[in-house]
Amino acid sequence: MVQNNLLIEIHDLSQKLAEVLETLENNRENWIACCESALMKIDETVRVAKSLVSSCEFESTADEVYFFKVLKPSLISKFIYYTRILSIESLKPAMGTEVLLKYYESEQKKLNTFYKDNAEFYSYYRRGATYLDHKYFVRDSFDMKMRLSAGFYNLDSSFTTSHDHLVAHILANSKLEVYLMEELYTAKNVKPEIREYRSALSWSSSKVSLIELIYSLHLMKCFNAGNMEISEVIRTFEKMLGVDLSNFHKILGEIKLRKINRTKFLQSLHDNLEQHFTDLDGK
Repeated sequence: MVQNNLLIEIHDLSQKLAEVLETLENNRENWIACCESALMKIDETVRVAKSLVSSCEFESTADEVYFFKVLKPSLISKFIYYTRILSIESLKPAMGTEVLLKYYESEQKKLNTFYKDNAEFYSYYRRGATYLDHKYFVRDSFDMKMRLSAGFYNLDSSFTTSHDHLVAHILANSKLEVYLMEELYTAKNVKPEIREYRSALSWSSSKVSLIELIYSLHLMKCFNAGNMEISEVIRTFEKMLGVDLSNFHKILGEIKLRKINRTKFLQSLHDNLEQHFTDLDGK
């Protein structure tokens, strides 16, 4: 096989994969299923590329560098990207906006940590430098004085150079950074939809009593193990009971300022329930 034809064949595989992934991403309503399908398609393509390259001696160093600096990282970066998205989506908390924002921000910090840990090579790659390509992107040409990943020696030497995996991570992280920025923007600017629910219940006691009840339940971590903001809990009760509690902060302040029996509604609940059970015992 002519060497250039090999590179062209792998390039065509990469283009076809990109088209498949674009089609899959049209179904972003179910990101998890999309990522799982994407990973299977990428794995198929990488296996084909590996079978073509592993037993091959490149015709020139330039061809080998091009494959390990451009073609292979392009493929592997897709696998890394969808693996990270799958992890982020499957572990995404459903505990209110603030928790979600912190979650996405922690993922951004992981990207920054990667860039700091690999600052020297990141600078080399971003500047478009080439003077170390013969060491970074040619098989079995790494320098022992280089900083190598701990798992490097477990990799297939016929399909791996010392730094092609770092290029793949850089490309994947670049896409992941855009994804996280979009998700942060959405979380900050779009309020979560609450499905319309027509309840047969309506609150017939005072708003103060309802706030006292809701807040006590919130403090006892009765909702989402305490991982939900009080404002989210209040909005849910508003929808469920058809009552306006927008001034709940003011009401909480009034409850706090009570001189006697701050929790009079809760005390009333306790007394009535105790009396009810006492009456049942006497029957």
